[in-house]
Amino acid sequence: MFLAGGHAYKLKKAVRFSYLDYSTPELRRVACDKELVLNCRTAPDLYLRVLPVCRTASGGLTLGGDGTIVDWLLVMLRFDASGQFDRLARHGQLTTHMMLQLADRIADFHQSLPEEDEHGGPAAIAEIIVENDGNLARFGTGLFEPSAISRLTMRSLEEASRHEKLLHQRQRSGHVRRGHGDLHLGNIALWRGAPMLFDAIEFSERLACVDILYDLSFLLMDLLERSQRDLASVVFNRYFDRMPDEAEGAALLPLFLSIHASIRAHVQATIAGGATEAAARLEARRRATSYFTLAEDLLQASPPRLLAIGGVSGTGKSTLAAHLAPHVGQPLGARILRSDVIRKRLHGVAPEDRLPESAYTPDQTARVYDALCREADQLLAAGCTVIADATFLAPSERAAIQAVADRRQVPFARILLDAPDAVLASRLSARTGDASDATPAVLKSQRSDAATPSDWASFAADIPASTLVFRTLRYLGRLGWLVGLPAAQPPVEASVV
Repeated sequence: MFLAGGHAYKLKKAVRFSYLDYSTPELRRVACDKELVLNCRTAPDLYLRVLPVCRTASGGLTLGGDGTIVDWLLVMLRFDASGQFDRLARHGQLTTHMMLQLADRIADFHQSLPEEDEHGGPAAIAEIIVENDGNLARFGTGLFEPSAISRLTMRSLEEASRHEKLLHQRQRSGHVRRGHGDLHLGNIALWRGAPMLFDAIEFSERLACVDILYDLSFLLMDLLERSQRDLASVVFNRYFDRMPDEAEGAALLPLFLSIHASIRAHVQATIAGGATEAAARLEARRRATSYFTLAEDLLQASPPRLLAIGGVSGTGKSTLAAHLAPHVGQPLGARILRSDVIRKRLHGVAPEDRLPESAYTPDQTARVYDALCREADQLLAAGCTVIADATFLAPSERAAIQAVADRRQVPFARILLDAPDAVLASRLSARTGDASDATPAVLKSQRSDAATPSDWASFAADIPASTLVFRTLRYLGRLGWLVGLPAAQPPVEASVV
């Protein structure tokens, strides 16, 4: 990569590996053209054109012109490298808002892609696992115990075999697409105030034509390895809010995450082997072992659970759910099913778009609870812990979510939030940019219908959000639900309504 003025010039090395061939100028031109086309899908302002490098009659080199073509360059606009998400993560500068924008960007990208059912499926996943085994053994000498590599490979193949039918089903039903292929934090940057995906894989259809959840899982794994579980939970939940047909596929995420961690483990081991400076070598070795340990841990089974959070509008159900999610499920935390978001989805609008009163009739509300319970059932079957976030004012609504827990025979906890009406009305009046359309008038109507269930744990919600989160975590801790320690401060940026 050459940087000059406002542009970057990307020159491909004349190399040949089992998975790519850049050995001739013509092959490099084809690769540059393909890289330009693929990356214009997500970064059209950044990727500009392909130019020949020509030798002039005097023997010098020039971009373009009439001389003999000796190579090719991909021309890009330069951007501020400090805005790359791996650097932002290193300095603790990633925010919930960025993650919400990023999840929306990835969901929009994946939805725009054509199906590629000739790729993917269980055979492709098994092939990657076997390749990882060879690369870990080849490049991890002195870093990874051979017995540990074998154990990881066997567990990965067993997991792939267990999900063979689901992998086939997703391949046939359009979930395999020509995605990004290398969607880690280093290939995401802030561009004009929003996340931009760049540097997609151009050299291998096999590596880039994958299940869209496999494409997403590289980013999720990267966040987990960097101890950003709260942000991984945000991306996971927002993406699934935007992609409702992915609930059953959640069963594949532990395997997909582990495979990506294995890949990064042997990549870092390779970097360590080629590093000339001691500090760089030690850091690469540390990252390699960190990724390898994560790859093992991600395959550890975690029993699913169901948590229902109820209460009238304005009590802070969604804020509490967002704070609890990273701590009550593995590996990405709980999947939050919010009735307000489901209602918007059923009406074909974005979560923050407002709906007319006709969307809030009893029949429409019954549709919302039916959809919520169906999705909760799917997710629990897939091994995910679920947080159901809804008012649950009617006995029939509470009975429906109880029936899901009974059918799946999972631990079930129920939390009811409440606060004085004056507090709640003030919160609702101040609320903006939220999936809920509730107003003080809606609150008044809810009060007339609400009955306090005796079998739900009640928590006062007219306290600081951090205090409510602490008390609820302590309660869940007594139930043996927590899988990680909460942050000292609330990990998710959200309002207290």
